[in-house]
Amino acid sequence: MSEFKFPTEEVELPSKGLLYSKDNPLSSGKLEMKYMTAKEEDILTNQSYIQKGTVLDKLLQSLLVNKDIKTEDLFVGDKNALFVAARILGYGKEYKTKIAGKDETIDLTELENKPIDKELFSKGNNRFTYKLENTGTVLEFKLLNGHDEKKIERELAGLKKISPNTSPELTTRLKHVILSVDGNEEKNKIYRHSLHRYVQRR
Repeated sequence: MSEFKFPTEEVELPSKGLLYSKDNPLSSGKLEMKYMTAKEEDILTNQSYIQKGTVLDKLLQSLLVNKDIKTEDLFVGDKNALFVAARILGYGKEYKTKIAGKDETIDLTELENKPIDKELFSKGNNRFTYKLENTGTVLEFKLLNGHDEKKIERELAGLKKISPNTSPELTTRLKHVILSVDGNEEKNKIYRHSLHRYVQRR
C-alpha cells in the first residue's frame, strides 16, 4: 500500500534564503509545509508544551515536510512568516480581532513581506554594519535565529532569579544582536554600549 501524502504548500521566506549557507535547504528561499491535521491540533492543546512555552515550535516542526530543517535554524523573520502561513493553512485566511475597540477582520493572505535590498546580503553571511547618526559609532550586528532566541531566554531566566524586579530584556537582546562596536568585539564593551543606549532612550 502506498504511503498517504498530505497536501502541502510552498511558502516563500522573507529572507529569500540569503542568510543561509548554500548547503542549507533553506537557501532556496522556499519551504514546503503540510496542512494541519488532528496531530497538530493535539500539539496545540498539549499542556506540557504550553507550560514549557514550546508549543508553537513543536507545531511548526510538525508542519515542516523536510525534517532535516529544524525550527532553531530559522531566522526570526522567516519563522514568524511561517507561523502566519500555518495559521492560514490550519484555520483559513480570515483573522478576526478588535482594533481600538472595533471588530475587524484581517485577510492574512494580504500581508506582505517587507522588501529587502539584496545588495546588503552576502550569501550565508549574517553580518551587517550600521553607523549611528548622532555619535558616528559603527555597529556590526546580526539577525537572530532560534538558537539565539533560546540563549536569550535562558539568560533572562537566570537574571530574573538574581534580580526578580528588573527587566533587562532589551539590553540582553542588544548584547546578542550587536557583534562589535567600532570594531571592538569585546562582550563587556558591547554590553556597556547596549546599556548606555537603553538609558539614553529612557
